Amino acid sequence: MTAITAAPSQALVFLSEVFPLAIAQSNLASFTITPEIDQETGNRLSFHLSRKLEHAVVIWYEYRLWILTPMQRPALNLSQCQIALSALQQDIPDLCDQPLRLQQDSAAISSSSVLSKLAFQILRIKQPFRPISVTSIAGLAVNRKIKFWAETIELQGQERAALSLAVQTEIAYSGSLADFYANNAAQGNPEDLLVGLPVQDFDMGGSGSIVRLVGVVREHRDRLLKLAAGYSTRHIIETAHDDELVVAIQFGKGKKTFHYPLSALRPSITAETAGRFGFDYGQFLRFTKIPHAERQRLLTTFKAQATDVLMPYGFEIGRSLNSLEHPDLFWQPATPVDQTPLLFGKGVTGVRGRILQGLSAGGVYQRHPNFQPGMIRIAALKLCDGSVNGFLEAAQQRLKRYGFESEIIDRKALSISGLSAAEARAALERTVNKLITVPVDIVLTFLPQSDREADEEDGGSFYHLVYSLLLRRNIASQVIYDGTLAEVEHGQILNQVIPGILAKLGNLPFILAEPLEIADYFIGLDISRSPKAKLAGTLNACASVRLYGKQGEFIRYVLEDALLEGEEISQRLLERLLPATLEGKTVLIYRDGRFCGQEIPHLLERARAIGARFILVECRKSGIPRLYNLSQRTLVAPSQGLALRLSSREAVLITTQVSERVGLARPLRLTVHEAGEPAPIEQIIDTTLKLTLLHHGALKAPRLPMPIYGADRVAGLRLQGIYPSSLLEGDRQFWL
Repeated sequence: MTAITAAPSQALVFLSEVFPLAIAQSNLASFTITPEIDQETGNRLSFHLSRKLEHAVVIWYEYRLWILTPMQRPALNLSQCQIALSALQQDIPDLCDQPLRLQQDSAAISSSSVLSKLAFQILRIKQPFRPISVTSIAGLAVNRKIKFWAETIELQGQERAALSLAVQTEIAYSGSLADFYANNAAQGNPEDLLVGLPVQDFDMGGSGSIVRLVGVVREHRDRLLKLAAGYSTRHIIETAHDDELVVAIQFGKGKKTFHYPLSALRPSITAETAGRFGFDYGQFLRFTKIPHAERQRLLTTFKAQATDVLMPYGFEIGRSLNSLEHPDLFWQPATPVDQTPLLFGKGVTGVRGRILQGLSAGGVYQRHPNFQPGMIRIAALKLCDGSVNGFLEAAQQRLKRYGFESEIIDRKALSISGLSAAEARAALERTVNKLITVPVDIVLTFLPQSDREADEEDGGSFYHLVYSLLLRRNIASQVIYDGTLAEVEHGQILNQVIPGILAKLGNLPFILAEPLEIADYFIGLDISRSPKAKLAGTLNACASVRLYGKQGEFIRYVLEDALLEGEEISQRLLERLLPATLEGKTVLIYRDGRFCGQEIPHLLERARAIGARFILVECRKSGIPRLYNLSQRTLVAPSQGLALRLSSREAVLITTQVSERVGLARPLRLTVHEAGEPAPIEQIIDTTLKLTLLHHGALKAPRLPMPIYGADRVAGLRLQGIYPSSLLEGDRQFWL
């Protein structure tokens, strides 16, 4: 294992977006509730109580209500809190179907998690931050805004409360959803236009989606006023027109829906949704990158605003975690990432930064049995203008350089000019069927650049059609767009494409030269979600589970054979995906996101049954503080491999290096679940970083470790019915 060492004091300075909190004295009270309520009810209750108790904030944590009042005001007693709770239940009957009673819990000790969540709730309720406008174009506004959340950090062996403050760019619809509806009502009936639409509420900025129409304001005004969470929403409800539509919103993964008039919402604009509103998201991309100097200035401004609101409650915000004050928290690999040793064919050892040289010198580390020896049979399908013969010849030459003979079995060109979408798809299907009459290993498809803009979610692109037709016949495919052919030198394209082609055919271009000591095998688990049309909730599918060995070598994948309802991977499926051949082995299991429901007990039961040891690691991609390098007192992009140790079981890790024009790398949050086998967080960091280096489909390392990289893509294709028809298990990386 490459050692992970603390950054030397004379090296770069590292900073984070994590700000430790201190609270010297607090007016904090704790109460239990009978009958017992669940977490979702407790969260709603604490939020509404925080709005009702003007000079206090409330959270629900560990089956208790925690109520904090400003230092200059007396703490609330049991009687005052009970009166407020009873009044709240009268105002919002659906909070709980029976009266709730409070009981003082004087013995409860506030933890760091309680304090950080209280600080978060203060900022959430008081809302001291306002978006800062960057520009406004064609009905859209570009703003800088702050995102904040509760954290805890382990300092000198003691857990401390903390906050994360992160600057983001928001592209927002300039008007309300009522404006959007008024401008587009003629396009169809209200349900078709609105249901499924992603939205934000003006008051709290929460993001959700419309799941159904409820009625009009005149029918629901009184009820909505009682339920209104914020002052702005209340005013909007009071002044809304009687005939304005009311819609039900589902926020995140919550099961409950919330009702809003259209004027209390605005459409959410993202790269995925902009087209639905008639906007070209591309014209706004230049505004989304935040210059480092601006980001530094905004963080200072937002921190000052947070300080002003938190100070009356006794909170002090410290300086962000940095390597000058806490050098033991920041880590880097002793060997630079691009110098990580890799093993190619013929025993040739190279480094991650010189993959092509390693392939040229040694060829692939392991050939698939079909090519020992064997000719790669290639077919070419062209749907775009221009010649592709030169590219095909160059591809054959590159394959030969890496030790593979190839031949072009067939070439077909299809003109789709003047055809309707349905006619073009039918013609393409006929052409593909003719093309593969003679057995081929891979089809190189050349598509017009416009196909990138096609709707990929429902398989409307030529890309998805070709991919589906070939994959169902267990034939590999590689797509190249004519825009890429015109703008990028052929050799540069082949640098990226050829290793991926070889891997899709079952070969292993390279593995790690040094074994990973933490486990014998590495596995990834994921559920990919697809929204149900016109309904709340999602239809889920477990992605393929992939098995990797001690040197990161891909061994096999397994696909589930049934779609799943809910968030949880079932015990039956886990048993099938984790075979008894793992007996006596240590397995590091990555979960893309959090482990859900009963997955942990099921995994532990499976480990006991087969005599294996499971290290359980959650790998999350959102809600993560960014890391920075500091150069001449100015923020700059973080180094690849930089990590922040949050505790003995949790860390933030930078796995990618992005160019200055792109902005900042997005970290991963790694959490070792306490129920599984213990493992040093430093070793988890090192292992995860190295497992990102084994992507055979591109020279640039991906953000995620390979056991879960692309899992959402595999599951998304599975939901569309695109997967190897007869191969629910296999040894080829078809998802690259």
